[in-house]
Amino acid sequence: MSGRVIVVTGAGGPAGRAVVRRLAADGARVVAADVRPQHWDGPNVFPAVIDLLDADGTRAWADGVAAEHGAVDGLIHLVGGWRGAESFADTDLADWALLHDLLIRTLQHATLAFHQRLRRSPAGRFAIVSQPAARRPTQGDAVYATAKAAAETWTLALADALSGTSAAATILVVEALLTDAMRREAPDADYSRHTHVDDLADAVAALWNRPADELNGRRLDLTGS
Repeated sequence: MSGRVIVVTGAGGPAGRAVVRRLAADGARVVAADVRPQHWDGPNVFPAVIDLLDADGTRAWADGVAAEHGAVDGLIHLVGGWRGAESFADTDLADWALLHDLLIRTLQHATLAFHQRLRRSPAGRFAIVSQPAARRPTQGDAVYATAKAAAETWTLALADALSGTSAAATILVVEALLTDAMRREAPDADYSRHTHVDDLADAVAALWNRPADELNGRRLDLTGS
């Protein structure tokens, strides 16, 4: 991992912070990007403020990252969000508009901006975090599951674009994410199907330990890890 340049988008959330800390501790130069300014302690972290809904701005930012660091060896896209309803009939399509931007449009802009650099890397890696609902939706999570399914489809299209290179696009699947704060606030809750954010960070770091052809276009199940 030492010397690799890895971009983490959505770095300000609990999962993003865990991934940034892990990659930086392993020696990577981590560009920690979020829509709002974030404070980071320790070396190897390069904060960035970027609105991924701005396509031109995202491309210009990607050019700047490559110019500053010389290469891009990874893009871990952790921009997330959730909206649901009690029933299918209660679905609010305003929630779809929100999730479309958060889960799909940011993904599209980020991958279009960075994919050529990932192709040129000797070990380019891309990953999103998805959820079983993308393939097994329930009526109450219609908009969320649809957005996740679209994000997975986009990632598989990227995987096809990376085929034959040393780069890979991977989907990491979790039921739900767990933090230490959640355990403190509700110690008696059932977290058996949750994936701790530190375990997610371990899974992200491990992407560089496996060959691209074992990862490209794959869904890796982390539920309950």
